Amino acid sequence: MMKLSSAEIKKILPHRYPLLIDRIEELEPGKSARALRCVTEHEALFTGQGSAVLPETLIIGSLAQTGACALLMLLEFVGKTAYFGGIKAAEFMCPVYPRDVLELEVKLEKIKSSIGSGKATAKVAGQVVCLAELAFMIG
Repeated sequence: MMKLSSAEIKKILPHRYPLLIDRIEELEPGKSARALRCVTEHEALFTGQGSAVLPETLIIGSLAQTGACALLMLLEFVGKTAYFGGIKAAEFMCPVYPRDVLELEVKLEKIKSSIGSGKATAKVAGQVVCLAELAFMIG
């Protein structure tokens, strides 16, 4: 199992600020990845908001970036770009707040040629906050 720092993630993903994951805790190329995102109240998205809740779209984005790392570390996809293909299913159980540590896990299930899908789970303190099935494409 591999670990990746923020700097190493930036070498794999084309994304820049805001990168939606802080580090990869475990990665098995082409199979799965576990990442962490520390949600802080200093993020621009919370500025001026009355209710500081991480938008569900950013939870999905964090899961997509986690899955992209697992996919793009596969030898045949190194140097390519992973594109978010869509959400096949998603369920959100409870909100995520500043100071929460988002635990992200993606298991790639199907990879055929340049398209595929994976199952994703986001947790806070061990409690599931989101379950999703995501689709992707490689370019």
